Order: sequence, then C-alpha cells, then structure tokens
Amino acid sequence: MTWIEKYFKYLDEKGDVLPTTRGCGACIVLLSKYDPVLHQVEDSTFSSCLTLVCSLNGCSITTAEGVGNSKDGFHPIQERFVGFHASQCGFCIPGMCVSMFSAPVNAEKSNRSEPRPGFSKLTVTEAEKVIASNLCRCTGYRPIADACKSFAADVDMEDLGYNSIWKKGQSDEEKMSRLPAYNRNSSSPKFPEFLKKEIKAGAYLTSKGYHWYSPSSIEKLQSILQKIEANDGTLMKIVVGNTGTGYYKELEHYDNYIDLKHIPELSTIVKDLTGIEIGAAKIADHMEKIASGFVRKSGSVGGNLVMAQRKQFPSDIATILLPVDAIVNTMIGQKLEKLTLEEFLGRPPLDSRAILLSIKIPVWELTKDTSSETDTKFLFETYRAAPRPLGNALPYLNAAFLAEISFCRNFTGAILNTCRFSFGAYASKHPIRVRNVEEFLILSIGLLYEAVKLLETTVIPKYGISHSAYKSSLAVGFLFEFLSPLVNTPDQISGGLCNGDNNSMLKDYNSEIKENNDKNGTKFPTLLSSSKQNIQSGNDYPPVGQPVTKVGASIQASGEAVFVDDIPAPGNCLYGAFVYGTEPLARVKSITFKSESPPVGVTALISVKDIPGKNLGCTSVFGEEPLYADEFAQFAGDRVAFVVADTQKHADLAANLAVIDYDKENISPPIFSVEEAVERGSFFQVPFFNPEQVGDFSEGMAEVDCQILSAEIKLGSQYYFYMETQTALAVPDEDNSMMVYNSTQCPQIAQETIAQCLGLPANNIRVITRRLGGGFGGKAIREVSVATACAVAAYKLQRPVRVYVNRKTDMIMAGVRHPMKITYSVGFKDNGKITALKLDILIDAGIFPDVSIVMPGAVVGSLKKFYWDALSFDIKLCKTNLPSRSAMRAPVEVQAAFIAEAIIEHIASTLSIEVDTVRSINLHTYNSLGFFFKSAAVEPSEYTLPAVWDKLATSSSFNQRTEMIQEFNRSNKWRKRGISRVSTKVKQVAAYGLGLIKRGGTEELLEKVRVIQSDTLSLIQGGFPGGSTTSESSCEAVRLCCNVLVERLTALKERLMEQMGTLEWETLILQAYEISVNLSASTLFIPESASMQYLNYGAAVEVNLLSGETTILRSDIIYDCGQSLNPAVDLGQIGGAYVQGIGFFMFEEYPTNSNGLVTANGAWIHCATRAAIVEAMRQLGSWNSVDDSNSTVPVGGSSRDAGFERAVGA
Repeated sequence: MTWIEKYFKYLDEKGDVLPTTRGCGACIVLLSKYDPVLHQVEDSTFSSCLTLVCSLNGCSITTAEGVGNSKDGFHPIQERFVGFHASQCGFCIPGMCVSMFSAPVNAEKSNRSEPRPGFSKLTVTEAEKVIASNLCRCTGYRPIADACKSFAADVDMEDLGYNSIWKKGQSDEEKMSRLPAYNRNSSSPKFPEFLKKEIKAGAYLTSKGYHWYSPSSIEKLQSILQKIEANDGTLMKIVVGNTGTGYYKELEHYDNYIDLKHIPELSTIVKDLTGIEIGAAKIADHMEKIASGFVRKSGSVGGNLVMAQRKQFPSDIATILLPVDAIVNTMIGQKLEKLTLEEFLGRPPLDSRAILLSIKIPVWELTKDTSSETDTKFLFETYRAAPRPLGNALPYLNAAFLAEISFCRNFTGAILNTCRFSFGAYASKHPIRVRNVEEFLILSIGLLYEAVKLLETTVIPKYGISHSAYKSSLAVGFLFEFLSPLVNTPDQISGGLCNGDNNSMLKDYNSEIKENNDKNGTKFPTLLSSSKQNIQSGNDYPPVGQPVTKVGASIQASGEAVFVDDIPAPGNCLYGAFVYGTEPLARVKSITFKSESPPVGVTALISVKDIPGKNLGCTSVFGEEPLYADEFAQFAGDRVAFVVADTQKHADLAANLAVIDYDKENISPPIFSVEEAVERGSFFQVPFFNPEQVGDFSEGMAEVDCQILSAEIKLGSQYYFYMETQTALAVPDEDNSMMVYNSTQCPQIAQETIAQCLGLPANNIRVITRRLGGGFGGKAIREVSVATACAVAAYKLQRPVRVYVNRKTDMIMAGVRHPMKITYSVGFKDNGKITALKLDILIDAGIFPDVSIVMPGAVVGSLKKFYWDALSFDIKLCKTNLPSRSAMRAPVEVQAAFIAEAIIEHIASTLSIEVDTVRSINLHTYNSLGFFFKSAAVEPSEYTLPAVWDKLATSSSFNQRTEMIQEFNRSNKWRKRGISRVSTKVKQVAAYGLGLIKRGGTEELLEKVRVIQSDTLSLIQGGFPGGSTTSESSCEAVRLCCNVLVERLTALKERLMEQMGTLEWETLILQAYEISVNLSASTLFIPESASMQYLNYGAAVEVNLLSGETTILRSDIIYDCGQSLNPAVDLGQIGGAYVQGIGFFMFEEYPTNSNGLVTANGAWIHCATRAAIVEAMRQLGSWNSVDDSNSTVPVGGSSRDAGFERAVGA
C-alpha cells in the first residue's frame, strides 16, 4: 500500500484512492527524517502515490494541510498562491504548495547571506525550478512561478505578475510590505520529539500475512532472502523508492517486501585509486533532466539499471555508464558476481532474487606520450532528446561519448586517440556501443561524413516505432555535435579534414565547446525569464472588472477543497473499473478472468445485460452513445463491462485480468483513417450548423497571378490530461432514487442519461457537482458514461459504487481533439493578396457523434480570420472505428487557426516574401468583416484587430527583433531562430447586483456571497458549456435574480432608513424575514446562439538543427476580451490556453497501436518554429547549392512534427 492510500483510509475512509498519473506532483508531501548520529533532520519532498507506507517508518510527514489550513491559519505560501491567482481548478495546487514549502526549508540550511525581511534564502532560479516537477494543465504556470519567486532573495518585484496583493504603481517597499509575511524562523516543520526515540534501522513489520524487511547489512539481506526462498510460493519485491511503479504499473500482489535503503554499503560512494564505487541505492543529484526532482530523491541507480536489464527500460544512466566501462556487482542468493555493465545488460532478464549492490566507474589512464608537444585529456559529454527538457519524459534517444584527445602546443589543433560512443532509448533492447564507428574514426578521422553514414546503418530503430526517422537523425546529430568543433566549413565534412590526414590537426575543442555553450544558454534552462503584464480594465461596476481572488482558492491551496474522490466513502461502498475491448471491430462472445477463481475482492461483473433500462452511456442534442458494447465491440477501447470489487485497487487488478473472447468471422474490416472512411462512404450527417460558402471561388481564381493546388495538411489529436481523471460516486437512496456525485461539466445531461439507463423518472436522479479537477471539454460528454456505469452497478447491487478511472484507462476511453486531413487550393496576387481559397476537410469523428456535428460550423468560423475574398469548402465528418472525438479547449478552432496560418506561410514561401507582409495584406477590413461574419459582426469602434496588430508590432519590438534574428542566423551554423506574429465572473456580479439596494458599499457584500455546488435538485435546467458563454450566462442570470430581490427589498429598506437613519445589511435581511419577504429568486437565462460567434484577437523560437531541440525565447500576447468580468481569471485562461496550444503543436502525442488502441499510459509520454525551420532549411539547401526552403518544409506536412524530422534529417 502506498502512503497516499493509507492516508486517505485514515482520514475517515476518504476515497480509497489510487493515483491516476504517478509523477504529476499533485500528491507531493514533505518527508522529514531524523539522523540520530548527526542529530539533524533532513527534509525532502516525495510522491505519496509512489512511496510504500512501510518505507516511511520513523519519518514525519507534512501534507498541504499541515503547511496551513482554515482552522489554524494559512501559510504565507498558500496566501501568496491565492494572491497571485495561481489556482484555477485547484487539483494540483496542494502539491505545488508543499514543493514550495520544502525549498526555503532546505535553503535555510545553506551558508548564504541573510535575506531581506519577508524573503527566504532561495534564488529566483531555484524558486522557478521548485515547480519543474509539478504538472498544471490550467494556468500556464506563470502565476504559480510568480508566487514562488516572491520568496526569493534576489527577486525583482517588477517582474512579478498581476495580483491582488498590491496595486499598480506602488513602490517596491510598499509591495513588499503588502506581501503575506514570511517568517523564516517559524516556517520549518517540527520533527516530533517522541519519534526521535523510535528511530531504529532494520525494522521488521508484519500485518495480515504481509512482511516488510529493512535489513541493515548485506549479511542480514542474504539471511532474509534465504528465509523467503525456503518458503516456496511467496512473492517478493525488492524496493528502494518504488519509483518504478510510476512507469510499470504494479499488477501483482506481493507477500514480502525488502527495503534496501538501510544497508550502508548500498548508499555510499567510495573513491580510491582504482575508481569510484557508487552504492546501488544512491542516485546522482546532478542528473536534472531525468524524471522529476521528487522521483530522483526517492529512486536509485540500481533500480534504474535493473529495470533496463529486466524490462528494457530506456535508461539514461545505463547509456551514460556504458562508455566508461562501468562494473556492476550483483548478488543472486548467496552468490556474488562482478560483471561489466555491457555483460550485465546483455544477460537474460534477472529474476526477483537478484540484487545489484554497486556500480564502479574505473579510473582511466591517459595515453603516455613522451613528446612535449601535446597535452592529452579526456572529454566526456552526454546527450538527451525528449518531449520535455525536464521532468517525467522518456527520451527519444540518449547518448554518451568519451574521447581521449591530444592537444598540440605548437598550433591550434588536436589528435583523436581513442573514442567510445554509446546510444540508447531508440527501441533497442538496451544501450549499445557503436564499435564499428569508433574504430573507423580512429583509423579515418578525416572522413567524418563517412562515419556519420556508418552510424546510420548501426543505430536503427525498430520498424514501426514512432519517430524512427527522427531518432536516427538524432544519433547523427549528437555525434556531429560532439565532433563539430573539429569542423571548419561544410565542404570539409565529406572532403576530409586537412586533406584527409589521419592525424588531422583539429580546432581547439574546449574553446569551441565553451563558445557554443555561451551562445546556446544554460544546460538546464530555468522555467521562465522576465515577463510583464499590462491590463486595461474598467471600474464602472465594482467589484465587477476587478481582480478578485478565486472562490475557494485558499482551501484549494491547503488541500481542504473537496473533490469527488475526497467525499468519504459511504458504508459498504464498492469500487469499479472498466473492462474495455482491445479489438477494433469484433463480436463479443464472452468475458472471463485469467485465473480459474474470481480475482481477490471481486463482487460482480456488470455488462449490457444488467442494464434495467436503455443501453445508454450518454444522450444529448448531439446524439446517443451506448454504455456497453452489446453484440459488437466497435473500436479498441470500447466499454465492454464494469468490474465491481471491495477496493479500487482490486477492481483495477481484476479489470487487467479480464479476458474477452472475440469472433471476427464475416465482419467487415475496421476503418482506421479518414481516407478509408471516404472510400467506404462512412460519414455522419450534419443536421444543423451548416456554414455558408463565401463569395465565388471560380471568379476569385480567375483573378490570380499565382496558385497552389491540392496541398495537404494533417493534424493529429490531443488528450485533455486534466489532473483529476474521470470519477463518480453513486449512492442508492430511498424510494427508488439515486444520488450521484460526479465530476462533470454537464450535470443535466448526466441526470437524463442515468434516468433513461435505469428506466426511472429524471426526478429520481440527483446529480451533484461541486468542482472539477480540470475539464477542458473532456468532462462535458465523456464523463457521463462513467457516472452512468456507477449508477447501474449501484442500482443492481443496492450498494454505493464509486470509480476513479486510472490514467491509462482514461486515456484509452476519453474523447480527444479531432484529427483532420486538409487539402487546399489557393489563388493569390503577386503581392500576397488572396483572391480565392478552397478547402476539402476530412474530420475524424470516431465511432459515435458526440459533439462532432457542430465542428463544421466551428472550423469555418475560425477559418474566416483572414479576408480570403472567396472561401469555398467541403467538410465531411468521417465515422471511423476509433474512440469518439469530443470537444477540447477551442474545439477545431485551434486547428482552423493553424490551417489559416499555414496557408499564409505557404504563400509567403512561394512568393519569397516576408510572411508578415502576407498576413497584413489579408487582414479583414471592417467592410469585409460584415461580409464574412454577418450577424456576428461588430460595430466599427469594436473592431480592434488593426489596432491590436499594430500595437503588438510596437510593444514587442517586432521589426528590431526580426533584424536581430536575421543576424543571429547568419552567424550561427547549427542553431536557427524565427519570429512570427499571429492574429488569433459570478460572485462579483452578485455583489454588484445586491449592492444596488444600498447607496454604495458593494465591497463588503462580496464576502457575503457564496458560490455553491451545481445540483440538479435546484439547477434543473443547466445548459451545455461552450463558446465561452458559461460565465456570462451565469452572471446574467444572477444579475436578473438580484434585480428581483432588490425590488422586493427596496420598500422595506426605505421605511427602515426613515426609522433608523443607518441600516446594516444583516438588519435589513432579518426584518425582511420577519415580514415574510421572499428572499429566494431564480431565473433562466439562455444566450442567443450568435453570442458564441464572437471575435477575438491575440513568439520567437530557437531550433537546434542537430537535435531538433526547440526553445521558446519570448512570447508577446495582446488579447482583446472586451469588458473583463475578472482580469485575473482571464489572464489565467489566456496563459493556460497558450501553453496548452504549445503542447498540441510542439510536444504532446496521442500514440496508438495498429488496432487504434492508445498506448500512452501517463505523464511519461513546436508555429514560430516554422520560421526557424525554414531558415534552417535555407542553410542546408545552400550547402547543396539549392534553395529547398519551399519544397522540404511544405505547409502540407504529414504531421505536426514532420517538418521537424525533415529539418533534422535533411
């Protein structure tokens, strides 16, 4: 049992929760260990979902509530998080606060100078990195980083962003005085005195047949292993930090656990004349790019290498140690053995009894040279390319290079004496040495190009894996980057260095490496650099338009906010897990379990035959979707059954043991692509939201000077990655009714679906939603089936049933962003003015309609961002045997914006003119706006895009930076830069509305207004969230209610004022109650459909040609959101949306196997980028005496990283 499971069981049986992501940082707590020898307390953070509770024996734990809470008072960290508006959904914030809490605690133990009062010894860089291990999907990180940096001793107060702590224009001294006070002396956790007496090594714990051993020596370890081996049939697990379960999910029950942390030999580093020996339970702190900080603190070198040996884990450590001939010491039973790391990795997988004791890095002796003309030294460099530079991200490829080089004293140059190169993580079984390349370079150092070609035939990724071309090019890029200081100009690559002399005198390696590092920045970049925010907001209706802190932000920061899984489990509660199909289209014959007897704790297996009403997983205006597969499983990931067990862990384990028997006879092959759907005529009809064509395409094409015909773009998908996965709790109630607690964006749809599925009236079903741990559209339709499955199981068994869908299952079953294939033809003038555009768009809607029927209208609406003169389109919704696609933040609008920008860039590339020129000439005029948008068009004064466009150029110094980037690209061979500019709430209203009853004083009313949960008992006509109209609609409904209440209270208020002179709000309400004034009001407000058709208007990057590494250097965003209800909320939404968009276009993947089944299972899985890539391709083309900037980086790339792979591999 992990610590988080034990903790939640202790807290009144709150949610027998299993971690959903492992490694996301949401469950971080502070661990304090007491050293009885040194009489010191060591504080560090750890991930409670990974850490086994027995490993914490004798430790003190501080949770977010221990940092501060509503009863004892909030900690300044929590208060600053609130003041900087760092919490949106709030699910990740407790972990963020604990991470931040631990950093000053450890900084105080340093010998740094005393900071200013109210600050800690932290530096800004350290404060930024505090949250590098924590994931947040809502905020864009900026406000979180600001809250953390506000504690840094060297912080620039002007660099801290928008907040409610101080007002604009105040001095630094005033700002510091208004910050929640931080007392360094009282902010450290107190280690319990009684616990110091309990500290002892080698503890043995036992409970209910499970045994936990903590041996304190190798001898005791051997004795324990011997004892367990004699007791045949029991399963054993050897652990240090248990961090491996963050990647390899644990599917077995173990009887015995052996904790190696207390064996001194395994946790020491010994250095002698023969080398350095590292205990296997130790890990190097400097490996910042590997995993998260709290994982590195808990994990071990030995565990990492054993995973690489047993399970082919793509280990960075194995790759790094391979070229230095590391030696591993192993123990199997009583047998000790010493092996080279290469031998160790090449052996068959070790069994569970094998233990890696230590790793030794031998001393390397330099080649003896009697000549006085050379200095010889070793050079060692490591490389890694991953989706993210820091945190939980497996590498695409890693490498380590060791070389002995002799530097000549008489002239600048060097001789390569020996070299050892290792590569890993490219889908080989384990890292390899490329001995053929090593030998070739020693014999023929002048033929670098030939060595690179030889490497391409050696490092070959497995067929069918993702990014295979990119991984191959990475190997070449890394090797070339290591040797690049030896090269002067491109023509010497293939012609040989210094006329091919095998002992070529090479450029000074150290100086060029230093120069590259100076140009390219730090090896471990900080999270952010400086940034500024400027807000223009009105103050006509206070507190509306003011940066009021989010409702409930304080209790979110302290971890006291109750999400669905925090609700205490009712008595006799059961837990569910989905059994999903793995075949894309097959007849379901039966469902059984792998074991002969039912898995531990299983109560029932619910399927379609157990549904009392209609087989319905969701019903809405968009269409219907079945809850469970009936005769056929229609796609890989289709819900087939629901396992119900006594704990969530047992339910998940049982679901993994389920076996589905399929029959594929006489079944048509499944449809996996939009192309196949077109061939077979598989489409969804669009009954409404059919957009109109604009202008005459034929006439527009008749006017053109140039044209591009049938160019293609393909866009992939994106998973929501809300921090809280889908979850629900269904509790049977009296009179054949059901109470459902659900993390949903649409309680009304859930209510109606559950009612029909159970065959009950809708008023028998009550759905309650207090808050969501992130949604982004993924909990509008997709969550309904989760709540319905719980309700069906609870109805059948007449017991409460809850589910917390694990991350892997959530990723498999969740609807995702719509993939698309776009074919376009465009005509334009020589100056870039577009006269006609025709688009054929194929949208992959998946197997069921979900919300896809509104996507054609949405995509056309966003495509109208430019004045195309004539816009013609044919949009088809393709029905495929893949999971249903659903709405995700700016559904299809973000894809449409990319399509438009890609077309603009393609035109600029074809004409060889600046893309900014083409954008500018095709921006809408006010007259064209009315032609394209009709009813949604605004008044002339409200059309602010031209002003915003010019202001962005001025405020971002666009032209000056463009010149600087051009100069950078001329002087840098392997790094290229690009720049681009793209056009693209309730409580306050209540306080203002009720404030109309008084002559002023709306500020104090703000504290009297409380926003509560959504409940279908009281909110009987909740609508569908979308089009960014939810806040406005809710506020308008509240305003209308307030008008009713004000009208009822006005006469009483005037009479009391005559009698009393002054009147308190409480007195007014009490008197109203006594004379039976109705103090309750309700209003239904439904916005017009046109309110969703609004207009809004909104980066410089650097690309490493050798590795494809992309860095965003700066972003400037100007956003006209009209009259903001709360600028702080809008800023958070803008930042969060921007970062989520970066994820879609630059980082995130949604990989599937050949059956369409999603293969990603957790957190492990760049448009100005195009400008940098185009510049890179120009240089590569010039080396070949051709300009390939148009042909090799087409707008119609096959995927969002295709241009990346071409650029690197060209």
